[in-house]
Amino acid sequence: MHGLSIPWLPGQELMALLVAVSFAAGLNVYATVATLGLLAHTHWLALPHSLDLLANWWVIAASSALFCVEFFADKIPGFDLIWNALHTFIRVPVAALLAYQASSGLSPLQQAAAAALGGTIALAAHGGKTAARAAVTASPEPFSNIALSTGEDVGSIGLTWLATVHPYVAGGIALALVVVVILLIRMVWKALKGLFRGAEQVFAS
Repeated sequence: MHGLSIPWLPGQELMALLVAVSFAAGLNVYATVATLGLLAHTHWLALPHSLDLLANWWVIAASSALFCVEFFADKIPGFDLIWNALHTFIRVPVAALLAYQASSGLSPLQQAAAAALGGTIALAAHGGKTAARAAVTASPEPFSNIALSTGEDVGSIGLTWLATVHPYVAGGIALALVVVVILLIRMVWKALKGLFRGAEQVFAS
């Protein structure tokens, strides 16, 4: 049984797939790239020629190795905040590039729109992940970080796979998660503002 052949996807179906994959990349770009590469290499997913490089064993091995590094680094309280801050400059551009290359069969304007959409979705996922991590890092025990990070890893791989078999379902889940992320970031921002206000009052008194 084979998955999807991206070059022949209708425009709306392709956009749904890109939304899901971009969100997954915002959570864990290495897991997303490794999953796409493995699916393509095993002929579950027929990638457009512009993304043939993902199916190369060297790319699969490199992204898998980096995923293993992130798997442990992302579960260390405190260090995970630094790790995620640095990956703002990796997850978002890679997601935009994947979306741009995956939409190579579209017009240049549509490709640019796909890249912008991919980058924006990845930024939302990355921002939500960072906000959630900032909220749980204050907890003295490491288990909340480990549970949250593991959930993100599973979610990234699962959403990428789901996008190849049910792109509309995966895209809908990703869009729903974007809404949750926006609400989460607002809640964290309000909490931080309240914290800073409380600190100012303490110092003022």
